[in-house]
Amino acid sequence: LQLVVSGGDLVQSGGSLRLSCAASGDTLDDYAIGWFRQAPAKNRDGVSCISATGVSINYEDSVKGRFTLARDKARNIVYLQMNSLKPEDEGVYYCVAAPWACPKESPGAPESLEEKFSGWGLGTQVTVSS
Repeated sequence: LQLVVSGGDLVQSGGSLRLSCAASGDTLDDYAIGWFRQAPAKNRDGVSCISATGVSINYEDSVKGRFTLARDKARNIVYLQMNSLKPEDEGVYYCVAAPWACPKESPGAPESLEEKFSGWGLGTQVTVSS
């Protein structure tokens, strides 16, 4: 599954962006889609995930109430709507896939949360000016 993410841009603090995650040559219907972000010199962190059915959606605490994840099955795209952006939201955003359900972090497990997803691409840069 090849995923293409787009929509990153430079935005002022308090502004909004909508990121898109599309599949190249495949359907997203059977995949949970997760979003990660990586700020400069920091680890890549999970931001949000939506299950294949769209029924289950989870958000990292710092983005709850500001970010919204949604599936557009007709267009085969998953959108991450980001409102009230803060400088700490800045980073490269990646969309990735896992079969059906959003994987959970398993403390002590040999496989990291990132490793439970596939389709890592180049990501898209989100820059938030203060």
